[in-house]
Amino acid sequence: MAKHAKNEQSSHTSKKWRIAPLKGSFMVLAIIGFFFSAYLIYPTSVNYGIAFMLVFVAMFAASLISMAHAPIRGQ
Repeated sequence: MAKHAKNEQSSHTSKKWRIAPLKGSFMVLAIIGFFFSAYLIYPTSVNYGIAFMLVFVAMFAASLISMAHAPIRGQ
């Protein structure tokens, strides 16, 4: 039983993160969605406004990570 736990633990540490290359339109959508949420949704519903803004901030962060770490196409 201890052997199975050791194998399970080692399989979790051996996984390597692979960064997906995202399109530029993904970043543009994140920026537009954030401003749309901030100016149109937030004044009418604070909870939904904050929730949507957090989603679009996460999208923007993902696009920045993709730009910095994704493999270059064509090479």
